[in-house]
Amino acid sequence: MANNKSITLKNITKQYGSTVTALNDVSFTILPNEFKVIMGQSGSGKSTFLQITGLLDSATTGKVIINGSNTESLSKNELAKIRMKTLGFVFQSFHLNPNMRAYENVMMPMFINPEFTSKSQMEKRAKELIDRVGLSERSTHYPGELSGGEQQRVAIARSLANDPDFILADEPTGNLDSQNEKSVFDLLKQLSTEGKGVLVVSHNDLAKEYADTLYTMKDGVLKEG
Repeated sequence: MANNKSITLKNITKQYGSTVTALNDVSFTILPNEFKVIMGQSGSGKSTFLQITGLLDSATTGKVIINGSNTESLSKNELAKIRMKTLGFVFQSFHLNPNMRAYENVMMPMFINPEFTSKSQMEKRAKELIDRVGLSERSTHYPGELSGGEQQRVAIARSLANDPDFILADEPTGNLDSQNEKSVFDLLKQLSTEGKGVLVVSHNDLAKEYADTLYTMKDGVLKEG
């Protein structure tokens, strides 16, 4: 079963109205253990690409196939289940709840996962993940008490809450200084070596150093290299 894990986009086009083509016939595949990076300027289409890959938006034409399932034929509930079980998301702006402690933010995705049957089970998992990203001594801090780099590490821990096959990261270092940029990319790279498929979209040149495969996106067209 493990070798069936993949995300494949086939001939994806995304149009807004009759004049704007955000993605133009894009095809792409990512497997576990791969760290793939898509570079591109703002407006190039890379965030739209990531949203469609993560089932947060739908394509105008083309197919998104995740772990063998053609997602265009799935219901909203089935799509939500794939997002919950298969995909973890990391965003530029962290999206942490300021009124929750670090470990409580990591717990949030577990509440919709029926595999977690008790709050104590969720709390144990969340604290293990906080430790995994090197913040065990900060687990009870609120986001406002954490640096930007620490907040992004909490967000990465949260993305791992339901043990997804793939991590999708949208400008994950966009709000960080150079030292924290490196630590976040180091962590994402480590996750890929441990079996996760990691896809990063970025305009940060540092991302190139971590890529197993590098792509560029320009005017909605994706090219390798």
